[in-house]
Amino acid sequence: MKKYVIAGTGNRGFEMYAKAITERFSDCAELVGLYDINPKRCAYVASQLKVPVPVFDDFEEMIRQCRPDGAIITTVDRYHSDYIVKALEMGVDVISEKPMTIDAPRCREILEAEKRTGHKVIVTFNCRFMPQFAKIKELLMEGAVGDILNVDFEWMLDTSHGADYFRRWHRMLENSGGLLVHKSTHHFDVVNWLIEQDPVTVYANGDLMFYGKDRQEHGERCSTCQTPCEYKYKGLNDPKTKELYFDCEDVDGYYRDRCIFDNEINIYDDMSLSVKYSKGALMSYSLIAHAPYEGWKMSISGTKGRLESCCYSSGLDTDDPCFHIQVFNRKGDKITYDLRKGTGTHGGGDDRMLEMLFRGGVPNTLRQYAGSRDGSMSILIGICANESIRTGQVVKVKDLVDVDSYQ
Repeated sequence: MKKYVIAGTGNRGFEMYAKAITERFSDCAELVGLYDINPKRCAYVASQLKVPVPVFDDFEEMIRQCRPDGAIITTVDRYHSDYIVKALEMGVDVISEKPMTIDAPRCREILEAEKRTGHKVIVTFNCRFMPQFAKIKELLMEGAVGDILNVDFEWMLDTSHGADYFRRWHRMLENSGGLLVHKSTHHFDVVNWLIEQDPVTVYANGDLMFYGKDRQEHGERCSTCQTPCEYKYKGLNDPKTKELYFDCEDVDGYYRDRCIFDNEINIYDDMSLSVKYSKGALMSYSLIAHAPYEGWKMSISGTKGRLESCCYSSGLDTDDPCFHIQVFNRKGDKITYDLRKGTGTHGGGDDRMLEMLFRGGVPNTLRQYAGSRDGSMSILIGICANESIRTGQVVKVKDLVDVDSYQ
């Protein structure tokens, strides 16, 4: 049985990992320590688990006392590298929430530490385990479109999900790398994984066009604001959110319900970019965080045909019990694959990923396991995109981090 500790006891650390280990995987994994810079939140999470778990106010002391096999990092993104590097140096393998980190220097630090210590980093990309993407991967491996030449990928966040990134710590570029790193790392990884090519150059545009910039009269936060607003935070009356965040504000001053129109917001809500890949494929990608519906659309074109698929989680076709994938070949045929939607968070992707992480024994025929190289390649598209937006220039991935030099 392997022993794990968790650094970061916000919602992700609590719901995704702490509860899973202590309930679903208690036969093969043991949670032996919890750490958070907010000890009140850490103690609350411990109180909600079905088994007693020690809490710590010092990460290194937790590692020394618990001697875990793995450290799970679910802190604010900007601090991922601090805990990853420290865990590796203390002889512990790491499971990191995406993104692995938020900028090129921190990425290099992680790769250097992994190479120096011989310990490993796993990055959790649940999109690889979602049934629809897994089926697309299977079809591409079977040669459904031949050699891949082009990818078009659109991702839409609605003004419920999308707006939430502009309330929380994610709203500051220095905390999250913006949505091009924090959110899009999922999307870039799934494309890298599907087409099995490395990104080479990135050119991007992005702006803050809907949120922020004092666009309407507002207070500092939803819970105290008197201005009528259609974007009023809906989690104010949720008991778990209250106990996990609002009741812990007095310790660290973190507000979960900051105004989405605040002038301090410096991430983008409207982004598009072009990526050239190592075998010549091109990708066009866009992300908007203020759509009237939520979902994604993808098309992949190759020498033998074209694959198209889409998925909506709000506003459109949400009652359809199936996902749909269409393949168009050069004989004029259209082949349709209908997949029943999975249950659970992220379309069942989280459950499948956790099964591989903690219980093992899951066949890796689709190469869904993701290490530091995958984590680096996905964030580097977003990091290069941020640099391209800043400079107006095409950015070469290897100019920021030569990932293979660390392998």
